[in-house]
Amino acid sequence: MPQIRISEAARFLGVSDDTVRRWTENGTLTPQKDTAGRLAVDGLELATLARSQSHLPEDPTRPGSSARNRFVGLVTGITADKVMAQVELQCGPFRVVSLMSSEAVRELGLELGSVATAVVKATTVIIETPQGKSII
Repeated sequence: MPQIRISEAARFLGVSDDTVRRWTENGTLTPQKDTAGRLAVDGLELATLARSQSHLPEDPTRPGSSARNRFVGLVTGITADKVMAQVELQCGPFRVVSLMSSEAVRELGLELGSVATAVVKATTVIIETPQGKSII
């Protein structure tokens, strides 16, 4: 399993280095030493912790849908002209951008600060690794 240094683990979880160190001290994460002798944690254990701690707000509409990738967030930006609009949502730590008609923005009543849900249904998702390799 890959080992993740404490500073990197903190960055992935959005917490301080000290918080990750406390988690290694209280047993939340198992401390390890990397090849250079620095404090590290197991990548899979870190991923499991990240998943257990990631909670987006519940979708207030809860419609029936085959789409599983739903991101509830706040509208943080709307750039619109006569025909098209770009709408930005802040969904937890993620920025989600959608292009839609200006008419749709008006019909949905979207405005800065309003709650909305981004629904993503895609046939292609590209995953990249730090080594620069991509897997489709």
